[in-house]
Amino acid sequence: MEDQRGRFYYPYPQNHRVRMYVRKVASDVCFRLWNADDPAMWDTHGWVPYAAIQQAMGLYKGKGFDPATAYDIRVATALLAEDAAGPGGRPD
Repeated sequence: MEDQRGRFYYPYPQNHRVRMYVRKVASDVCFRLWNADDPAMWDTHGWVPYAAIQQAMGLYKGKGFDPATAYDIRVATALLAEDAAGPGGRPD
């Protein structure tokens, strides 16, 4: 999906008030969270490269939050591949 902020997916499919935006910066896949219940989050938290997310994943083990679910690299790369394919899903 896409809106004025860019490409996104719902990290929690049952909650459409939270969106995860993705973009590619050089060779890095970057993520940015938007939450309708906390719109200031968009302004205070910038784009985070996946490598930084991977480093932080160990901090959350067993704490009720799974960053691998919210920051889903497979979904992100699929969305970015759609961008690369151009209109109609075919390479330009």
